[in-house]
Amino acid sequence: MNELLRLLAYARRYTAQLIGAVVLMTGAGAATGMMALLVGPILYKALDIHSPDEPVELYTDPLFHHTLYLSDFFPASWHNVWTMIAFAILGVFLLKGLCDYFGNYLVNYVGFAAVTNLRNTVFDKVLKQGAEFFESHSTGRLMSSIMNDIDKVQLATSHILADFLRQLFSAFFLSAVILGKDWKLALLSLAVLPFIILPTRQIGRLIRRTTRRTQDKQGELNQILQETLSGHMVVKAFGAETYESRRFREASRKLLRTNIQYVRQQALSSPLIEMVGAVAIVGLLWYARDQIKSGSLTAKDFASFVFALVMLLEPIKRLVGIHNIFEQAIGASHKVFEYLDHTEEIVEKPDAPKLEPFRQAIVFDDVGFHYPAAPGGFRIQALSLEVRAGEVVALVGPSGGGKTTLANLLPRFYDVAEGAVKVDGRDVRDLNLASLRAQIGIVAQDTFLFNDTVANNIAYGRPGIPAEDIRRAAETALAHEFIERLPEGYETIIGDRGTKLSGGQRQRLAIARALLKNAPILILDEATSHLDTESEMLVQKALANLMEHRTVIVIAHRLSTIRRANKIVVLEKGRIRETGTHEELVSHGGIYQRLHELQFEDVGYPLSQAVDL
Repeated sequence: MNELLRLLAYARRYTAQLIGAVVLMTGAGAATGMMALLVGPILYKALDIHSPDEPVELYTDPLFHHTLYLSDFFPASWHNVWTMIAFAILGVFLLKGLCDYFGNYLVNYVGFAAVTNLRNTVFDKVLKQGAEFFESHSTGRLMSSIMNDIDKVQLATSHILADFLRQLFSAFFLSAVILGKDWKLALLSLAVLPFIILPTRQIGRLIRRTTRRTQDKQGELNQILQETLSGHMVVKAFGAETYESRRFREASRKLLRTNIQYVRQQALSSPLIEMVGAVAIVGLLWYARDQIKSGSLTAKDFASFVFALVMLLEPIKRLVGIHNIFEQAIGASHKVFEYLDHTEEIVEKPDAPKLEPFRQAIVFDDVGFHYPAAPGGFRIQALSLEVRAGEVVALVGPSGGGKTTLANLLPRFYDVAEGAVKVDGRDVRDLNLASLRAQIGIVAQDTFLFNDTVANNIAYGRPGIPAEDIRRAAETALAHEFIERLPEGYETIIGDRGTKLSGGQRQRLAIARALLKNAPILILDEATSHLDTESEMLVQKALANLMEHRTVIVIAHRLSTIRRANKIVVLEKGRIRETGTHEELVSHGGIYQRLHELQFEDVGYPLSQAVDL
């Protein structure tokens, strides 16, 4: 019930439309009841040509015994059974059609709009999560929840909600009809409802659990699809097409089994209701035969009664089916609300002040950090480091030493467990997050480009930037020349993750993007590690342009890229082991000297050919 109320809460802003839909569906339900009332006169009077002017009784209130006649709805000049019934049928169908159309439109509008708000809220919530969240949730499963799970909710809150209102009011007015005809007979007929409601509730619980399993299997299938398509070159290179096909087929079979299980559970409802309804109608026929013989019940009233009861079976069947679909939606919403309730690791303090333009220093003050997912694994302990404005500080050391982790603490991709990271003396946890990240540019080892134009990738996050500024950034990044050679220049679509470009071209676009951002602090994370010699030379020159007049933290395995750094910091197992310039460390006899010898002297690579920043 709580999950259902949460779903309905997203429709609160559309209360006026929802009320309008309820009113219209009430009219459609009343028209359905009127159709049942007209059956008796049609069968009894329209074929009786000997008494065309006899008053036609439609309904008698069981409490006040007030009788409603067909002639009450027409002027005296129209008091002819044929005329009144003909116009009544046309009027009822017109009323039902208009109410149904506009009511259905309003309910679907509310449903689609509410679910769109839910999907946007979930997407915004996921975007605000820190790096730890994305490390513990696969992209494929997140995509499946945001799209497939919410699609199930959308089904329930759009046209299924419309059908729910339609069938609910139809059932209400048809129940009123049978109560008006013979309330004792009606109560006897409705006594079978518990035999429908109780099994239906149990079936609904089964459907909810099955739906949750179905959505999990859907997420698994989506994950395999996303990984296989994104890594299609690796799949082909290792000849793993058969393996991936087998993996996909196995996941598909699991999804098929849960879907078939849902179908079996859903299909139980209809025959159950029809069987109970058949038993009720047979019992009524038995009972009514004696009542008609004794004169307690007329054939006309019984015809309307039975017709209304038969018509009532359909709304009850549909309402049970709708109940099952709502159970399915609630099962699907479980994961969605799990994401919405997930506590954000990186939280901005209320009214956090904006960071003023960077001027002085970045300080890692006795910093401690460990990954929550691996409490016994890697950790940074009691690390202190100062990076002054205008300095180039290089972080080097063996893989897994904590270089990238340390750099990720500055823009608050993670928060420290101990100590503090300060910018100009202010703890980054106390600052407005957008203002902090606005002053930090990043060029990473794995450059991420979007399936968009070259211009939009360079101007990413800066809509409306003049084309001349984009061109100037590309020229400084040494990218303008190759961009001009592309089929449509700056308007060329570069493919998913920039697959239409070479590694060096992608890196130069990333550098152009960082140049256009013009942030005073720059993080370079292995920006040249995957490039060939020629591309590396071009990227190094572009990086040199980018680094001018900026405070730079360089993360590198290739020591040739950081020889001119003001300070080189050697990290190993989350601790600072050495600090100094290249000349100081290369003769120190420590980790840096060993790494230097491994990269150059042991492979005969002359130091004179090393590329400097």
